[in-house]
Amino acid sequence: MVTRLNPYLTFDGDAREAMEFYREVFGGSLTLSTFGEFGLEGTPHAERIMHGMLETGSGFALMGGDLPPGTEFSAGSNFAVALSGDDDAELRGYWEKLSDGGSVSVPLEKQMWGDVYGACTDRFGVPWMVDIGEGSTGGGEQG
Repeated sequence: MVTRLNPYLTFDGDAREAMEFYREVFGGSLTLSTFGEFGLEGTPHAERIMHGMLETGSGFALMGGDLPPGTEFSAGSNFAVALSGDDDAELRGYWEKLSDGGSVSVPLEKQMWGDVYGACTDRFGVPWMVDIGEGSTGGGEQG
């Protein structure tokens, strides 16, 4: 799989509605995974979207999800640029350069959904998410 770069939008409990709206706007195939599917069943966050991905026939890719439990929503800063793919060396190289001089909020390491994932803000204040999977399309980034 080639490495992809696309926007990742963060929502405060309405990711399902938003991602379904974007599917209506752009068409395509939408996949949604909930926090409940990844160990938070029986909690208030169980039905919230941990990760969603819309892929369109025009080649657009849009990812999004609800904030994880304990994270505060801040309108205007609810986006990141996502890099995803399965080329470990390429993506780790991007990670090293993007996080250098910036701040790391999630270290680049194996996550509960199986991918290696990290989140950082570069020295210019742009938030980035890097997801290294085995033939994945970026599944499971920040919720």
